[in-house]
Amino acid sequence: MVKILWGWGMPELDKGANTAVGDGRITVELRCDGDPVDLSALLVAADGKVRSDDDLVFYNQPSAESGAIQHRAADASGPERVEVDPAALPAEVDRVVLVGSCDPDDATRTFRDVNDVVVQAVQEGAEPVVFRQPALTDGERAVLLTELYRRGPAWKIRAIGQGYADGLAGLATDFGIEVAEEEPQQPALPEEPAVPAPQPSAPPAVAVAPAPAPANLRKPPLGKVSLDKGGRVSMSLDKGDRELVVTATLEWDGGSEERRRQGADLDLYALFVPAAKALRGGPKAPGSVVGKRHTPKGEPLRPGGAAPESVPATAKQGKRADVVYYKVRGSLRKAPYIKLDGDARVPGSETLRIVRPDEQGYVLLCAYSAVSNGIGSFRSFGAKVVVSDGRGSTVTVPLFENTSTRYWVAIALVDFTGGDGAEIRHVEAYSARMTERRPVLLADGTIQMNAGPIEFKRH
Repeated sequence: MVKILWGWGMPELDKGANTAVGDGRITVELRCDGDPVDLSALLVAADGKVRSDDDLVFYNQPSAESGAIQHRAADASGPERVEVDPAALPAEVDRVVLVGSCDPDDATRTFRDVNDVVVQAVQEGAEPVVFRQPALTDGERAVLLTELYRRGPAWKIRAIGQGYADGLAGLATDFGIEVAEEEPQQPALPEEPAVPAPQPSAPPAVAVAPAPAPANLRKPPLGKVSLDKGGRVSMSLDKGDRELVVTATLEWDGGSEERRRQGADLDLYALFVPAAKALRGGPKAPGSVVGKRHTPKGEPLRPGGAAPESVPATAKQGKRADVVYYKVRGSLRKAPYIKLDGDARVPGSETLRIVRPDEQGYVLLCAYSAVSNGIGSFRSFGAKVVVSDGRGSTVTVPLFENTSTRYWVAIALVDFTGGDGAEIRHVEAYSARMTERRPVLLADGTIQMNAGPIEFKRH
Protein backbone atom coordinates (compact mmCIF):
# COMPACT_ATOMS: atom_id res chain seq x y z
CA MET A 1 0.00 0.00 0.00
CA VAL A 2 1.22 3.49 -0.84
CA LYS A 3 0.13 6.23 1.55
CA ILE A 4 0.46 9.97 1.14
CA LEU A 5 1.87 11.73 4.22
CA TRP A 6 -0.68 14.35 5.26
CA GLY A 7 0.54 17.88 4.70
CA TRP A 8 3.65 16.74 2.80
CA GLY A 9 2.38 15.16 -0.42
CA MET A 10 5.14 12.59 0.07
CA PRO A 11 4.42 8.93 -0.80
CA GLU A 12 5.16 6.48 2.05
CA LEU A 13 5.42 2.76 1.34
CA ASP A 14 4.09 0.04 3.60
CA LYS A 15 6.16 -3.13 3.86
CA GLY A 16 5.82 -5.02 0.57
CA ALA A 17 4.39 -2.05 -1.35
CA ASN A 18 5.94 -0.57 -4.49
CA THR A 19 5.70 2.49 -6.68
CA ALA A 20 7.14 3.60 -10.01
CA VAL A 21 10.21 5.83 -10.24
CA GLY A 22 11.87 7.53 -13.19
CA ASP A 23 15.13 6.45 -14.80
CA GLY A 24 16.98 9.54 -13.56
CA ARG A 25 19.56 9.43 -10.78
CA ILE A 26 18.09 8.35 -7.41
CA THR A 27 19.61 9.09 -4.00
CA VAL A 28 18.61 6.67 -1.22
CA GLU A 29 19.20 8.14 2.25
CA LEU A 30 19.25 6.30 5.58
CA ARG A 31 18.34 7.91 8.91
CA CYS A 32 17.89 6.33 12.35
CA ASP A 33 18.20 6.93 16.10
CA GLY A 34 20.15 4.89 18.62
CA ASP A 35 23.00 2.64 17.52
CA PRO A 36 24.49 3.59 14.13
CA VAL A 37 23.48 1.63 11.03
CA ASP A 38 25.57 1.23 7.87
CA LEU A 39 23.99 1.47 4.41
CA SER A 40 25.09 -0.82 1.58
CA ALA A 41 23.81 -1.84 -1.85
CA LEU A 42 23.85 -5.11 -3.81
CA LEU A 43 23.66 -5.30 -7.60
CA VAL A 44 21.64 -8.46 -8.21
CA ALA A 45 21.10 -10.39 -11.45
CA ALA A 46 17.87 -12.15 -12.50
CA ASP A 47 19.01 -15.37 -10.74
CA GLY A 48 18.99 -13.60 -7.36
CA LYS A 49 22.79 -13.57 -7.06
CA VAL A 50 25.50 -10.97 -7.56
CA ARG A 51 27.78 -11.43 -10.55
CA SER A 52 30.95 -10.99 -8.48
CA ASP A 53 32.14 -9.52 -5.17
CA ASP A 54 32.39 -6.16 -6.99
CA ASP A 55 28.59 -5.97 -6.83
CA LEU A 56 28.63 -5.08 -3.12
CA VAL A 57 28.83 -1.29 -2.72
CA PHE A 58 29.63 -0.08 0.80
CA TYR A 59 32.11 1.99 2.83
CA ASN A 60 35.13 -0.11 1.78
CA GLN A 61 34.05 -0.42 -1.86
CA PRO A 62 32.18 2.81 -2.60
CA SER A 63 31.55 2.56 -6.35
CA ALA A 64 30.48 0.11 -9.04
CA GLU A 65 29.75 0.13 -12.78
CA SER A 66 31.91 3.20 -13.46
CA GLY A 67 30.05 5.31 -10.93
CA ALA A 68 26.52 4.24 -11.88
CA ILE A 69 26.12 3.37 -8.20
CA GLN A 70 28.03 5.14 -5.43
CA HIS A 71 28.16 5.01 -1.64
CA ARG A 72 28.45 8.38 0.16
CA ALA A 73 29.37 8.66 3.83
CA ALA A 74 27.40 11.04 6.05
CA ASP A 75 28.73 14.58 5.69
CA ALA A 76 27.62 18.20 5.70
CA SER A 77 25.49 17.65 2.59
CA GLY A 78 23.41 14.80 4.01
CA PRO A 79 23.17 11.47 5.87
CA GLU A 80 24.76 8.23 4.67
CA ARG A 81 23.36 7.49 1.22
CA VAL A 82 23.66 5.48 -1.98
CA GLU A 83 23.29 7.17 -5.37
CA VAL A 84 21.98 5.06 -8.25
CA ASP A 85 21.76 5.95 -11.95
CA PRO A 86 19.35 3.26 -13.26
CA ALA A 87 19.83 4.26 -16.90
CA ALA A 88 23.58 3.60 -16.62
CA LEU A 89 23.27 0.07 -15.20
CA PRO A 90 23.95 -2.85 -17.56
CA ALA A 91 21.02 -4.99 -18.66
CA GLU A 92 22.14 -7.98 -16.54
CA VAL A 93 21.56 -6.00 -13.33
CA ASP A 94 17.96 -6.83 -12.52
CA ARG A 95 17.71 -4.93 -9.23
CA VAL A 96 19.62 -2.92 -6.65
CA VAL A 97 18.97 -4.02 -3.07
CA LEU A 98 19.54 -1.49 -0.27
CA VAL A 99 20.74 -3.02 3.00
CA GLY A 100 21.07 -1.67 6.53
CA SER A 101 23.48 -3.39 8.93
CA CYS A 102 24.90 -3.11 12.43
CA ASP A 103 28.63 -2.97 13.07
CA PRO A 104 30.23 -6.08 11.51
CA ASP A 105 33.00 -6.17 14.14
CA ASP A 106 30.64 -6.43 17.15
CA ALA A 107 28.24 -9.39 17.18
CA THR A 108 26.40 -7.97 20.22
CA ARG A 109 24.95 -5.05 18.24
CA THR A 110 21.44 -5.69 16.92
CA PHE A 111 18.51 -3.65 15.64
CA ARG A 112 16.93 -3.91 19.09
CA ASP A 113 19.12 -0.88 19.92
CA VAL A 114 18.11 1.07 16.79
CA ASN A 115 15.01 3.24 16.57
CA ASP A 116 13.12 4.95 13.76
CA VAL A 117 14.93 3.49 10.75
CA VAL A 118 13.76 5.55 7.77
CA VAL A 119 14.78 5.15 4.12
CA GLN A 120 14.05 8.01 1.73
CA ALA A 121 14.52 7.79 -2.05
CA VAL A 122 15.00 11.21 -3.62
CA GLN A 123 14.83 11.87 -7.36
CA GLU A 124 14.97 15.24 -9.08
CA GLY A 125 11.56 16.44 -10.21
CA ALA A 126 9.63 13.93 -8.06
CA GLU A 127 8.37 13.72 -4.49
CA PRO A 128 10.64 11.67 -2.18
CA VAL A 129 9.48 8.11 -1.46
CA VAL A 130 9.70 7.05 2.20
CA PHE A 131 9.80 3.63 3.91
CA ARG A 132 9.73 3.35 7.71
CA GLN A 133 11.25 0.04 8.75
CA PRO A 134 9.09 -1.80 11.33
CA ALA A 135 10.86 -2.55 14.62
CA LEU A 136 13.27 -5.54 14.60
CA THR A 137 13.45 -7.21 18.02
CA ASP A 138 14.58 -10.80 17.37
CA GLY A 139 18.32 -10.27 17.20
CA GLU A 140 18.49 -9.09 13.59
CA ARG A 141 21.84 -7.54 12.66
CA ALA A 142 21.04 -6.68 9.03
CA VAL A 143 17.90 -5.91 7.07
CA LEU A 144 16.87 -5.74 3.42
CA LEU A 145 15.33 -2.27 3.36
CA THR A 146 14.21 -1.49 -0.19
CA GLU A 147 15.01 -2.49 -3.74
CA LEU A 148 15.02 -0.72 -7.08
CA TYR A 149 13.98 -3.24 -9.76
CA ARG A 150 13.21 -3.39 -13.47
CA ARG A 151 9.72 -3.77 -14.87
CA GLY A 152 10.16 -3.86 -18.61
CA PRO A 153 11.83 -0.61 -19.67
CA ALA A 154 10.79 1.13 -16.41
CA TRP A 155 12.01 1.04 -12.81
CA LYS A 156 10.08 0.66 -9.56
CA ILE A 157 10.96 0.79 -5.86
CA ARG A 158 9.67 -1.78 -3.33
CA ALA A 159 9.76 -1.74 0.48
CA ILE A 160 11.09 -5.09 1.81
CA GLY A 161 11.87 -4.89 5.55
CA GLN A 162 13.30 -8.43 5.91
CA GLY A 163 15.75 -8.92 8.80
CA TYR A 164 18.83 -11.16 9.01
CA ALA A 165 20.35 -12.45 12.25
CA ASP A 166 23.75 -13.14 10.64
CA GLY A 167 24.46 -9.50 9.83
CA LEU A 168 25.81 -8.09 6.60
CA ALA A 169 28.26 -10.99 6.19
CA GLY A 170 25.47 -13.59 6.30
CA LEU A 171 23.19 -11.56 4.07
CA ALA A 172 25.96 -10.96 1.52
CA THR A 173 26.81 -14.67 1.51
CA ASP A 174 23.18 -15.51 0.66
CA PHE A 175 23.50 -13.29 -2.39
CA GLY A 176 26.68 -15.06 -3.49
CA ILE A 177 29.40 -12.78 -2.07
CA GLU A 178 32.52 -14.30 -0.53
CA VAL A 179 33.30 -12.42 2.69
CA ALA A 180 36.90 -12.26 3.91
CA GLU A 181 37.57 -13.78 7.33
CA GLU A 182 40.74 -13.34 9.31
CA GLU A 183 42.64 -16.61 9.49
CA PRO A 184 44.16 -17.52 12.88
CA GLN A 185 47.90 -17.26 12.88
CA GLN A 186 49.66 -20.61 13.05
CA PRO A 187 52.75 -20.97 15.23
CA ALA A 188 55.96 -21.03 13.25
CA LEU A 189 57.35 -24.53 12.71
CA PRO A 190 61.03 -25.21 13.25
CA GLU A 191 62.99 -25.26 10.06
CA GLU A 192 64.00 -28.69 8.76
CA PRO A 193 67.18 -29.29 6.83
CA ALA A 194 66.64 -29.08 3.13
CA VAL A 195 66.71 -32.44 1.35
CA PRO A 196 67.55 -32.35 -2.33
CA ALA A 197 64.72 -33.78 -4.41
CA PRO A 198 64.82 -35.08 -7.92
CA GLN A 199 63.93 -32.41 -10.44
CA PRO A 200 61.41 -33.67 -13.01
CA SER A 201 61.11 -31.80 -16.24
CA ALA A 202 58.72 -28.89 -15.75
CA PRO A 203 55.46 -28.83 -17.73
CA PRO A 204 54.75 -25.81 -19.91
CA ALA A 205 53.77 -22.78 -17.84
CA VAL A 206 50.06 -21.95 -17.80
CA ALA A 207 48.92 -18.44 -16.87
CA VAL A 208 46.24 -18.51 -14.15
CA ALA A 209 44.22 -15.39 -13.42
CA PRO A 210 44.32 -14.51 -9.70
CA ALA A 211 41.06 -15.01 -7.80
CA PRO A 212 39.37 -11.73 -6.88
CA ALA A 213 39.91 -10.66 -3.28
CA PRO A 214 36.85 -11.28 -1.09
CA ALA A 215 35.02 -8.26 0.26
CA ASN A 216 36.54 -6.82 3.47
CA LEU A 217 33.84 -5.49 5.79
CA ARG A 218 36.17 -3.66 8.18
CA LYS A 219 35.64 0.09 8.25
CA PRO A 220 38.38 2.35 6.86
CA PRO A 221 39.46 5.62 8.52
CA LEU A 222 36.98 8.46 8.12
CA GLY A 223 39.44 10.97 6.75
CA LYS A 224 38.34 14.54 7.53
CA VAL A 225 34.63 14.95 8.34
CA SER A 226 32.71 18.05 9.41
CA LEU A 227 29.35 17.37 11.06
CA ASP A 228 26.25 19.23 10.07
CA LYS A 229 23.67 20.38 12.61
CA GLY A 230 22.43 17.38 14.58
CA GLY A 231 24.81 15.10 12.67
CA ARG A 232 26.77 12.14 13.97
CA VAL A 233 29.47 9.81 12.71
CA SER A 234 31.11 6.60 13.95
CA MET A 235 34.87 6.46 14.40
CA SER A 236 36.18 2.89 14.33
CA LEU A 237 38.56 2.20 17.25
CA ASP A 238 40.31 -0.86 18.63
CA LYS A 239 39.19 -0.83 22.28
CA GLY A 240 42.13 -3.00 23.29
CA ASP A 241 44.81 -0.76 21.74
CA ARG A 242 46.86 0.63 24.62
CA GLU A 243 48.77 2.91 22.26
CA LEU A 244 45.64 4.67 21.01
CA VAL A 245 45.20 8.34 21.95
CA VAL A 246 42.02 10.19 21.02
CA THR A 247 42.42 13.97 21.14
CA ALA A 248 39.60 16.47 21.54
CA THR A 249 40.50 20.11 20.89
CA LEU A 250 38.48 23.26 21.47
CA GLU A 251 39.65 25.74 18.85
CA TRP A 252 38.74 29.42 18.63
CA ASP A 253 40.29 32.35 16.81
CA GLY A 254 38.55 35.10 18.76
CA GLY A 255 36.51 36.22 15.77
CA SER A 256 36.82 39.84 14.67
CA GLU A 257 39.43 42.27 15.99
CA GLU A 258 36.73 44.03 17.98
CA ARG A 259 35.56 40.72 19.40
CA ARG A 260 39.11 39.84 20.48
CA ARG A 261 39.52 43.20 22.21
CA GLN A 262 36.39 42.54 24.26
CA GLY A 263 37.76 39.21 25.45
CA ALA A 264 38.16 35.71 24.06
CA ASP A 265 39.04 33.36 26.93
CA LEU A 266 37.19 30.08 26.37
CA ASP A 267 37.67 26.94 28.45
CA LEU A 268 37.29 23.30 27.43
CA TYR A 269 35.40 21.06 29.87
CA ALA A 270 35.04 17.29 29.52
CA LEU A 271 32.16 15.87 31.54
CA PHE A 272 32.42 12.09 31.54
CA VAL A 273 30.67 8.90 32.58
CA PRO A 274 33.14 6.02 32.97
CA ALA A 275 32.29 2.62 31.51
CA ALA A 276 31.64 1.23 35.00
CA LYS A 277 28.76 3.71 35.50
CA ALA A 278 27.40 3.99 31.96
CA LEU A 279 23.96 2.84 30.84
CA ARG A 280 23.03 2.15 27.22
CA GLY A 281 19.86 1.33 25.29
CA GLY A 282 17.57 3.69 27.21
CA PRO A 283 14.50 5.41 25.76
CA LYS A 284 16.41 8.67 25.18
CA ALA A 285 19.27 8.70 22.68
CA PRO A 286 22.67 9.72 24.07
CA GLY A 287 23.24 13.41 23.47
CA SER A 288 19.56 14.28 24.02
CA VAL A 289 18.85 17.31 26.19
CA VAL A 290 16.44 16.33 28.98
CA GLY A 291 14.65 18.04 31.84
CA LYS A 292 15.61 17.95 35.50
CA ARG A 293 13.06 15.21 36.24
CA HIS A 294 14.66 12.78 33.81
CA THR A 295 15.85 9.53 35.39
CA PRO A 296 18.67 7.69 33.57
CA LYS A 297 17.49 4.35 32.20
CA GLY A 298 19.07 1.49 30.29
CA GLU A 299 21.25 -1.56 30.76
CA PRO A 300 24.68 -1.35 32.42
CA LEU A 301 27.42 -1.15 29.82
CA ARG A 302 29.51 -3.64 31.75
CA PRO A 303 28.07 -7.10 32.57
CA GLY A 304 27.27 -7.30 36.23
CA GLY A 305 27.29 -3.53 36.58
CA ALA A 306 25.01 -1.58 38.85
CA ALA A 307 21.27 -1.70 38.27
CA PRO A 308 19.92 1.40 36.49
CA GLU A 309 18.09 2.70 39.55
CA SER A 310 21.30 2.62 41.62
CA VAL A 311 23.45 4.50 39.09
CA PRO A 312 23.65 8.17 40.12
CA ALA A 313 23.26 11.02 37.67
CA THR A 314 26.92 11.91 37.34
CA ALA A 315 26.84 15.69 37.59
CA LYS A 316 24.30 15.69 40.43
CA GLN A 317 27.31 14.97 42.62
CA GLY A 318 27.87 18.74 42.41
CA LYS A 319 31.47 19.94 42.55
CA ARG A 320 32.59 16.31 42.89
CA ALA A 321 31.17 15.54 39.45
CA ASP A 322 33.25 13.60 36.95
CA VAL A 323 34.83 16.46 35.03
CA VAL A 324 38.20 17.44 33.55
CA TYR A 325 38.97 21.16 33.15
CA TYR A 326 41.62 23.77 33.99
CA LYS A 327 41.41 23.12 37.77
CA VAL A 328 41.16 19.33 37.55
CA ARG A 329 43.47 18.28 34.72
CA GLY A 330 42.86 14.52 35.00
CA SER A 331 45.34 11.71 34.32
CA LEU A 332 46.36 9.28 31.58
CA ARG A 333 48.00 6.79 33.97
CA LYS A 334 44.92 6.17 36.08
CA ALA A 335 41.19 6.89 35.97
CA PRO A 336 39.67 8.84 34.31
CA TYR A 337 42.30 8.24 31.55
CA ILE A 338 41.47 11.74 30.31
CA LYS A 339 43.85 14.68 30.66
CA LEU A 340 43.70 18.36 29.72
CA ASP A 341 47.03 19.59 28.42
CA GLY A 342 46.71 23.21 29.55
CA ASP A 343 44.67 26.39 29.94
CA ALA A 344 44.85 28.92 27.09
CA ARG A 345 43.68 32.42 28.01
CA VAL A 346 44.02 33.92 24.55
CA PRO A 347 42.57 32.81 21.18
CA GLY A 348 44.05 29.47 20.19
CA SER A 349 43.15 26.03 21.44
CA GLU A 350 42.87 23.73 24.43
CA THR A 351 43.36 19.99 23.97
CA LEU A 352 42.56 16.99 26.08
CA ARG A 353 43.74 13.44 25.47
CA ILE A 354 41.65 10.32 26.01
CA VAL A 355 43.19 6.85 26.35
CA ARG A 356 41.83 3.44 27.34
CA PRO A 357 38.60 3.65 25.33
CA ASP A 358 37.50 0.43 27.06
CA GLU A 359 37.27 2.45 30.30
CA GLN A 360 35.14 5.21 28.78
CA GLY A 361 31.36 5.45 28.58
CA TYR A 362 30.37 8.96 27.51
CA VAL A 363 32.42 12.16 27.22
CA LEU A 364 30.62 15.48 26.75
CA LEU A 365 32.77 18.29 25.35
CA CYS A 366 31.66 21.73 26.55
CA ALA A 367 32.96 25.27 26.31
CA TYR A 368 32.71 27.93 28.99
CA SER A 369 32.97 31.64 28.25
CA ALA A 370 34.38 33.65 31.16
CA VAL A 371 32.24 36.55 32.34
CA SER A 372 35.02 38.94 31.33
CA ASN A 373 34.35 38.05 27.67
CA GLY A 374 31.14 40.05 27.63
CA ILE A 375 28.01 38.89 25.85
CA GLY A 376 29.20 37.72 22.44
CA SER A 377 28.17 34.34 21.05
CA PHE A 378 30.43 31.31 21.03
CA ARG A 379 30.12 31.30 17.26
CA SER A 380 31.45 34.87 17.14
CA PHE A 381 34.62 33.53 18.81
CA GLY A 382 35.06 31.06 15.94
CA ALA A 383 34.66 28.17 18.39
CA LYS A 384 34.57 24.53 17.30
CA VAL A 385 35.62 21.09 18.57
CA VAL A 386 37.94 18.76 16.64
CA VAL A 387 38.17 15.06 17.57
CA SER A 388 40.92 12.86 16.11
CA ASP A 389 42.16 9.30 16.63
CA GLY A 390 45.59 10.01 15.13
CA ARG A 391 44.98 7.13 12.71
CA GLY A 392 43.37 8.96 9.79
CA SER A 393 40.00 9.99 11.28
CA THR A 394 39.36 13.65 12.17
CA VAL A 395 35.87 14.96 12.98
CA THR A 396 35.13 18.69 13.25
CA VAL A 397 32.03 19.74 15.20
CA PRO A 398 31.19 23.38 14.40
CA LEU A 399 28.63 25.74 15.92
CA PHE A 400 25.72 27.06 13.89
CA GLU A 401 23.74 29.36 16.20
CA ASN A 402 24.34 32.97 17.19
CA THR A 403 23.50 33.54 20.85
CA SER A 404 24.35 36.15 23.47
CA THR A 405 24.52 36.24 27.28
CA ARG A 406 25.15 32.48 27.31
CA TYR A 407 28.13 31.24 29.28
CA TRP A 408 27.94 27.50 28.49
CA VAL A 409 27.56 25.43 25.37
CA ALA A 410 27.58 21.63 25.16
CA ILE A 411 29.14 21.08 21.73
CA ALA A 412 29.69 17.37 21.13
CA LEU A 413 29.14 14.00 22.78
CA VAL A 414 31.66 11.20 22.27
CA ASP A 415 29.87 7.90 22.89
CA PHE A 416 32.28 5.03 23.63
CA THR A 417 29.56 2.49 24.49
CA GLY A 418 29.56 0.88 21.04
CA GLY A 419 31.75 -2.14 20.48
CA ASP A 420 33.28 -0.77 17.28
CA GLY A 421 34.72 2.46 18.66
CA ALA A 422 33.13 5.84 19.28
CA GLU A 423 30.18 7.77 17.90
CA ILE A 424 30.56 11.55 17.78
CA ARG A 425 27.36 13.60 17.91
CA HIS A 426 26.78 17.29 17.29
CA VAL A 427 24.84 18.63 20.31
CA GLU A 428 25.09 22.47 20.46
CA ALA A 429 22.93 23.04 23.53
CA TYR A 430 23.21 26.37 25.34
CA SER A 431 22.67 27.38 28.93
CA ALA A 432 19.89 29.79 29.82
CA ARG A 433 20.61 33.51 29.64
CA MET A 434 22.97 34.87 32.28
CA THR A 435 23.32 31.59 34.20
CA GLU A 436 26.69 30.21 35.26
CA ARG A 437 25.40 26.70 36.04
CA ARG A 438 27.46 23.99 34.41
CA PRO A 439 25.74 21.36 32.21
CA VAL A 440 25.07 17.90 33.61
CA LEU A 441 25.94 14.59 31.90
CA LEU A 442 23.83 11.67 33.09
CA ALA A 443 24.67 7.98 33.19
CA ASP A 444 22.67 7.23 30.00
CA GLY A 445 24.49 9.91 28.01
CA THR A 446 21.66 12.45 28.20
CA ILE A 447 22.31 16.07 29.10
CA GLN A 448 20.73 18.52 31.50
CA MET A 449 21.53 22.18 30.98
CA ASN A 450 21.55 24.72 33.84
CA ALA A 451 21.72 21.95 36.45
CA GLY A 452 25.35 21.76 37.61
CA PRO A 453 27.44 23.78 40.04
CA ILE A 454 28.43 27.43 39.60
CA GLU A 455 32.11 28.27 39.50
CA PHE A 456 33.32 31.65 38.28
CA LYS A 457 36.65 32.06 36.52
CA ARG A 458 38.44 35.27 37.33
CA HIS A 459 41.75 36.58 35.97
